[in-house]
Amino acid sequence: MSKHQKHAKLTLRDNDNFAPNEIAIVGTKCSVISNLVQQVSGKLAKYKLAYLDASHSEEIEQNKVDSFTFNANGILAVSEKYALNKFNQRVQFSQHDLVFINGNHFEGAKQILILDKEKEASVLKRLEQLNNIQFVIKLTDDAEYFDFLEEKNPQIKNLLCYHIYEIDKISKHIENLIKEKIAPVQGLVLAGGKSTRMGTDKGTLNFYGKNQRDVAMDLLKKHHLKTYLSIREDQEIGIENKITDKFFGLGPFGAICSAFQENPDVAWLVLATDLPFVNDSIIQLLLKHRNPSKAATAIKGKSSEFPEPLITIWEPKSYTLLLNYLAQGYSCPRKVLLNSEIEIVEVDDEFIRNINTPEEFNAAKKEIND
Repeated sequence: MSKHQKHAKLTLRDNDNFAPNEIAIVGTKCSVISNLVQQVSGKLAKYKLAYLDASHSEEIEQNKVDSFTFNANGILAVSEKYALNKFNQRVQFSQHDLVFINGNHFEGAKQILILDKEKEASVLKRLEQLNNIQFVIKLTDDAEYFDFLEEKNPQIKNLLCYHIYEIDKISKHIENLIKEKIAPVQGLVLAGGKSTRMGTDKGTLNFYGKNQRDVAMDLLKKHHLKTYLSIREDQEIGIENKITDKFFGLGPFGAICSAFQENPDVAWLVLATDLPFVNDSIIQLLLKHRNPSKAATAIKGKSSEFPEPLITIWEPKSYTLLLNYLAQGYSCPRKVLLNSEIEIVEVDDEFIRNINTPEEFNAAKKEIND
């Protein structure tokens, strides 16, 4: 008898304890940890960073109402009753490139150990938490490794060690940890549309001597992207790398979400099949200007008001945003781009013309063949 599966088997995102990417700072007093985070964050301002800490106030008045106060320049101050748990925090921190954690209060999947000779007992208390130390910082020149650290980790002295004042070197090391977590890019060619206006499957249109969906896939593969064809459940297309819609009736929005459901740890370069003038240069430009700190990197025509969601690199962090919009009843990927932090790459409008009708197809084919 097969074992009963209560829940659908989904691919889990590669998260740390509280965030997609986190590092706990352990070994010294909270004020030193907080100051280090502030200094490093100033050096890494191009990334989206956060700091998870515990309140050091002896008393906190229980809110009668959650309050959200916007400053005139758009900065938000939040005061709310909020239970800390890994599921809530992974959503809360889903848009951040790295979350620093005060290791005196919470465990992090990775750690920075600060050697403070006055905190031997504190480090011993948290010894089991020190299971993935990335590097060591000496608080003072005479700070030494405690014997129990070497007993637990005989290789600890082989780790890079900085002094607390070497902020540039510490920041560079942390930046490398951010870069290590940047998602690889895979291709997604959208071929699941019903092509109502065209009257025939747009993926099978022949502009260049073969089906346009094959042209689009070859274009992305040429840039060394593992590429998938996005299709509807009722389409019978004999290809190995395909992703069938799991979000039904949502068009391209559902196709993008289905790709993230298949693999939530990659960025998806989405390309529609009705864009025959997109060429090597456009894809190369998009990849060159990719900004993984933003939710997406999107192409926009120079004379267009809006970005084009179907020539866009959607980062893993955008999956949370897409599902949030879906929960509100919206299934327009452009709406997500317009209301999110994105990188925009402008190109001449002629490269991103949609071909939706037989008349447009005939005109485009004639232009391509002339």
